[in-house]
Amino acid sequence: MNYKEKYEQWLIDSFFDETTRNELAVIIDEKEIEDRFYRELEFGTGGLRGVMGAGTNRMNKYTIGKATAGLGKYLLDTYGTQVCKVRGVVIAYDTRNNSEYFSKITANVLSGMGIRVYLNAHACPTPQLSFSIKFWNALAGVVVTASHNSKEYNGYKVYDEFGCQIVPRQAKQVISYVNAITDYRTINFVGDDSLIIIADVTENFVEAVIEQSRYDNREAKANLKVIYTPLHGTGNVPVQKALRLDGFINVDFVAEQIIPDGNFPTVISPNPEDRHALELGITQAKHTGADIVLGTDPDSDRVGIAVRTANDGYQLITGNQVGVLLMNFILNHTNMSKYRHPAVVKTIVTSELGADIARKHDITVFSTLTGFKYIGEKITEFEQAKLNGNREQDYEFLFGYEESYGYLAGTHARDKDAVVSCLLICEMAAEAKANSRTLLDEINEIYAEYGYYHDALNSFTLKGKDGQERIGSMMTELRTSASPFEGTKSVIDYSVPVAAELGFGTLPTSNVLKYILEDGSWIAVRPSGTEPKIKIYYGVKGTDKEAVEKRLEEIQNTIKIKLGLK
Repeated sequence: MNYKEKYEQWLIDSFFDETTRNELAVIIDEKEIEDRFYRELEFGTGGLRGVMGAGTNRMNKYTIGKATAGLGKYLLDTYGTQVCKVRGVVIAYDTRNNSEYFSKITANVLSGMGIRVYLNAHACPTPQLSFSIKFWNALAGVVVTASHNSKEYNGYKVYDEFGCQIVPRQAKQVISYVNAITDYRTINFVGDDSLIIIADVTENFVEAVIEQSRYDNREAKANLKVIYTPLHGTGNVPVQKALRLDGFINVDFVAEQIIPDGNFPTVISPNPEDRHALELGITQAKHTGADIVLGTDPDSDRVGIAVRTANDGYQLITGNQVGVLLMNFILNHTNMSKYRHPAVVKTIVTSELGADIARKHDITVFSTLTGFKYIGEKITEFEQAKLNGNREQDYEFLFGYEESYGYLAGTHARDKDAVVSCLLICEMAAEAKANSRTLLDEINEIYAEYGYYHDALNSFTLKGKDGQERIGSMMTELRTSASPFEGTKSVIDYSVPVAAELGFGTLPTSNVLKYILEDGSWIAVRPSGTEPKIKIYYGVKGTDKEAVEKRLEEIQNTIKIKLGLK
């Protein structure tokens, strides 16, 4: 069927509920009808993510049901009926509009297939979902979230039995089951309440987070003044519990943003990378004289921070800079004699500065494709190597991080964790303050030792079918022409297999191009896997800040002209 025929079917078929049909009946814009029905909302390696609404290309009861029925059939065929009934699936959700509703749809479809479900009792962080899978010895997990996207979006991510978001080799199998469902009427939306367990492991999760504490000066912690905002999301309870238990008693929250609200009424977008999202916290910090402002996104897997400056202003620290600071802090506060093969893991679009610090400490550095699921996968590979007696590959995970404000210390989760990150960031800040310094002083000292690194990201939104086609054309143009950058040393195309480090096979293929320049700088271009965007990452290296920033501007202008972007 073409898009118009699908629209007509949804409009008149009584299988689709009245709310859905009424929503479709008032649409008069032909382009909108096309966008809602020109394709099925793709279940990709990142699961589902899209605008909520009626249609095959939207997040709704039916597309969620289809994804869940495919997942359920995959689990039943892979593990068998009895194992699925005993071990089951953990389901979590954030504070977005419809997240709880979609989680209940997921629970009903799975339980209706005879699969046990551990449904979280309330909205909780994505890393808590990862922790919960191992806690319950479940076969898989699902979290309903669109992370930091704007309010019209929602998403659906699938995790494996180790608590790691599924990677392409696993997703490929699940996708085949999802795509095999061609008729929504075959989906059973009636659940089996006897198989649904309402669960809450918040206390256990916080205990696991506290185990990652690296600094025990209670007086210094008590002296640090913190402003925290969950940006209407899930971080409030676990972050405040963890900080309080760790000795931080001077923590205030942003009252207007403490209330869970999927409309995110106080921000343009609940993205902690954006200064606007932290503006209320910064304003409050100016009144109270707080040392640091922390903001976590709706599913509390990422954190942004602002630090008080010498003139009582507040400066945001980038995701790369926080990753570097955490790397330095953890390595300086860890007894390395306990580790035989310590390792840290970063992504290919993350600054090399943290890797340089790790190497100076004789720590092995692994680089993965973009997406924290690949860092989680690496943790599992290390553990499996140890279980199998492979002493050449049984590395011990210390820290993982990516430029997009995601970090993980410890192995209690297999995903980025803003809760443990908030804990360690506050410990870093407390130690710095005890030494009459700030985190800005700390990063500048690192630059003085290792050189100046400037990292940036340009993200361009190109919506709809036309946007997707244009993004595809851009990547084709780059692959079929010479490098647009002077001084290009090499070009890595991750759409073909690239060897992984130290005998771990090859990296999964991904639609990414990375240009390595002779001066150690680099540029990476990739379409987003979860949003209608093309992203360009820059890592420019030098000894002089002014020269580096000028070089960055030149490189940015070059690629924008090449791709016709503004």
